[in-house]
Amino acid sequence: MNAVRSPMAEAIAKHLFNRKIYFQSAGVRPGGELDPFAVKVLEEIGLDISRHRPRTFDDIEDSNFDLIVTLAPEAHHKALDLTRTQAMDVEYWPTQDPQLASGSREQILEAYRTVRDGLMRRIKDRLGWSPQAHD
Repeated sequence: MNAVRSPMAEAIAKHLFNRKIYFQSAGVRPGGELDPFAVKVLEEIGLDISRHRPRTFDDIEDSNFDLIVTLAPEAHHKALDLTRTQAMDVEYWPTQDPQLASGSREQILEAYRTVRDGLMRRIKDRLGWSPQAHD
């Protein structure tokens, strides 16, 4: 529902690439509200997603993407279906849903940090980020 993982990935990617590459996140289903734990763990690294409004694939106006990265199985199937007739690469990055975490507040936050840090690594690796190129 575009409320946790993909808004985190979008914010991280936009920050790393200083908006030199177009990034847009979307969910499969409408109705999600931005997750406060996602907001919190991004604030910890200086990113603000508090203004993010969840959107679906249907809400995206520009459909000219070179690469679509999906983070959940349902999103992956939807992306493959949408791109059957288009020349776009679709990659699936299995990403744990931190909303399934239980325990204390700190344990739950740690699950979100794990997702955040994993997305940061994957984005840097996949898109060839280096500090020197983005200063």
